[in-house]
Amino acid sequence: MSNVVSALQHASFVDGIADVREMGLRGMITLRGDLSDKKLIKAVKAIAGAMPEQRMIAVKGEAGAAWMSPDELLLMVPHGDALSTVKSLNASLKGTHFLAANVSDARAVFEVSGPCAREVMAKLAPVDFAPVAFEMGMFRRTRMAQVPAAFWMSGENSFTIVCFRSVGEYMFDLLSVAAQNGSEVNAL
Repeated sequence: MSNVVSALQHASFVDGIADVREMGLRGMITLRGDLSDKKLIKAVKAIAGAMPEQRMIAVKGEAGAAWMSPDELLLMVPHGDALSTVKSLNASLKGTHFLAANVSDARAVFEVSGPCAREVMAKLAPVDFAPVAFEMGMFRRTRMAQVPAAFWMSGENSFTIVCFRSVGEYMFDLLSVAAQNGSEVNAL
């Protein structure tokens, strides 16, 4: 059996206005169904501690649930727990209309951190990153340059970005260029 490795095996760019890091393996589960169903809400709360509201993320320790669409959540757990979490969801949601799929190995996860993290993100995504417009707990699913991505603030000066693994290197390069020294807005 082969060893599971992350998209870029913890690549990092730390010589710019913000740090960019590939975060390694993370368990991710697409959960589709009626988000108002009591059984589904109970199952999500057992994993993430809370059911996320629209365009929000709920986080409990290493687990989380992010709102992706009116009938879809992205559940995040430690990578080694993804298969057992899907199995648990299948058991607890039996009899309801739902889909729980382990998509862990199809995704790449990055972090952009530092005092200029908002600036780096604003260069790539059509989102208002002003502190009053994008706060902790908010979650967006959009495009960053030419690729679909989702992101949230994981700390006061940090963002976590999720994209398809197949474009992981492209995303890392985008983030690194946007974070390079001399790329500050109003640097002249």
